[in-house]
Amino acid sequence: MLIFCVATVRISYAHGGEKHEKKKTETTVVKAETADTAQVPQTAQDTAKAQPHAPAATEHTEAHEHTPSEVHASLSDFPNTHPLIVHFPIMLLMVAAAVLLVNIRFLSKELNWVATVATLIGFGTAYLAANYNHPHTSGLTAHAQLVLDQHDLYAEWTVYLGAVGVVVQLLSHFLFKGKRWSVAVAALVLTGSAYAVSMAGHYGAQLVHIEGVGPQGKYLEEHHH
Repeated sequence: MLIFCVATVRISYAHGGEKHEKKKTETTVVKAETADTAQVPQTAQDTAKAQPHAPAATEHTEAHEHTPSEVHASLSDFPNTHPLIVHFPIMLLMVAAAVLLVNIRFLSKELNWVATVATLIGFGTAYLAANYNHPHTSGLTAHAQLVLDQHDLYAEWTVYLGAVGVVVQLLSHFLFKGKRWSVAVAALVLTGSAYAVSMAGHYGAQLVHIEGVGPQGKYLEEHHH
């Protein structure tokens, strides 16, 4: 009889322990589910913060949603006309430098005229792009501002060397009548201007295609010159 009572008590304690462990496991599962549920809104908030804001659509884009067949943008649709002007000095100053370098060998009057015209137009459009069509920016990142500073530095050197190149080329053409040494001096100065404008173009492309400055007017103050 005594043995039967002891066995009964042990079985009761064993079942009680199982219930206790089961309750403990259920409590742990509920707490884990609650913690996971609490993390969901926070994760959603972090994702929302990580997503960059898309630039607002321009008036031109909104207008073309109503008339999709119209593809030609007017000048007023552009936030700034700098890209429309700046390609002239990029091309013409390089052409002038290349022609003069070749003309050191040939001393051709025709090539000298080509170089003179290219230098005049190249310098004029470089000055226009740097001083009257230069876009004003706002809200740039620190790295984008560094890139812009380099772009502006080389743009200034383009204008300075272009101005010197105009004077030297005009003297070479009209005063010294295309002497070899005068052609060489003009070629040297304009090669410097061509290098400067190529570097300004490099940093300008970096601003647009890497830093995202300019597309759809992003970071630009519209119609400032």
